Amino acid sequence: MADPSVHVFNGRLYIYPSHDRDSGVPQNDSGDHFDMKDYHVLSLDDVENGEVTDHGVVLDVNDIPWAGRQLWDCDVAHKNGKYYMYYPLKDKNDIFRIGVAIADRPEGPFVPKSDPMRGSYSMDPCVFEENGKYYMYFGGLWGGQLQRYRDNKALEITAFPADDEPAIPPRVARLSEDMLQFAEEPRPVVILDKDGKALTAGDNERRFFEASWMHKYQGKYYFSYSTGDTHKLCYATGDNPYGPFTYQGVILTPVVGWTTHHSIVEYKEKWYLFHHDSVPSGGKTWLRSLKVVEMKYNPDGAIQTIEGSV
Repeated sequence: MADPSVHVFNGRLYIYPSHDRDSGVPQNDSGDHFDMKDYHVLSLDDVENGEVTDHGVVLDVNDIPWAGRQLWDCDVAHKNGKYYMYYPLKDKNDIFRIGVAIADRPEGPFVPKSDPMRGSYSMDPCVFEENGKYYMYFGGLWGGQLQRYRDNKALEITAFPADDEPAIPPRVARLSEDMLQFAEEPRPVVILDKDGKALTAGDNERRFFEASWMHKYQGKYYFSYSTGDTHKLCYATGDNPYGPFTYQGVILTPVVGWTTHHSIVEYKEKWYLFHHDSVPSGGKTWLRSLKVVEMKYNPDGAIQTIEGSV
């Protein structure tokens, strides 16, 4: 299991991970070896000593009418007694879209809609709720295909910006009332340095690569993400869900495995960082395992850096 999205539903922690397998697909920079085909749901009620319940397969690629391949990181939101799973999946043209599946319980099973969300692209959806409004953050470079789009339109020729140009930003969009579509055009999530300048594409120690997550602490919005090829989890803070966000620092230093992916959740008056690494598989990046560690803040709201497993 990898890429954990974690939420508290009905007083219990629910983990929505991607499900790694050894499919025999050769490793490459497009991530074809991450050939996931289904999702499980895990739950627990005690992070320190509790048993983890595996609720089994809750959605399979064969159940999705528009499916091509590769069910990557998903997230789940709750509204009006229903649970909505948002998942990235390549369609029959090998283009990532974001689909929606619905359940009556947080542990599923989830029933997919017949088509992906209109105007959706790339991967790694994260849904953040505040005051009855739901915002989806998404996007990922390289195999995540975000570099194929500008202003929500597909490019004829993929182009990465020069090292001194602004980095490709993740996206955010408010969801519709029925939770099935975007209520607006996705917007760029701009990450600035302390001088108010956008992080550049060549700043791969700090710029966004994938794995968006949003949480709120003491009135501030914390947008966290992975730097991908430099293997860090970083965060930036802002004053509203759309940003801009100012880079603050590193949450987690590199772990064993090509990159990491995470979620942050408060449970029983403690904050936890869920993530993954490849320690049990001996460093095989496509066979990862979930980890959790308590996350702490300084009095000024800064997140204390956690040392990874490298």
